[in-house]
Amino acid sequence: MISTNKLIKMARKWRKLAAASKKRISWPRSVANEGHFVVYTTDGRRFMIPLAYLKSEVFIELFRIAEEEYGVTSSGPITLPCDSKFMEYVISVVQRCAPQELEQALMMSLTSCRHSALSQEHQEQSSSHLLICSF
Repeated sequence: MISTNKLIKMARKWRKLAAASKKRISWPRSVANEGHFVVYTTDGRRFMIPLAYLKSEVFIELFRIAEEEYGVTSSGPITLPCDSKFMEYVISVVQRCAPQELEQALMMSLTSCRHSALSQEHQEQSSSHLLICSF
């Protein structure tokens, strides 16, 4: 059996530990390691990318498309207009210093997928517009 004095000492110690943990500084998750930046994909997955990859044509194009789609925000995470599988592939291509032709083909597939998605969205909007006009 534990004495009351010992219980009081333990309670004070736990209270001090609890107060100290509340005062601890915790960094938000969006902070990246030195020499890296953080981006998110459309499916919410987080990627920590080396700053050297910013020179890559593929990342430049991804940022341009993200700016067109989402705008430029001064706060909040950077979201790129692709899913996590595509981002993993882009990282592997850039990491392996793939030939320029492969990067060009990757960028063309990115823009063609985007244009097909935009044209499909436009067709859906125009068909709903036609329905409204004909109603």
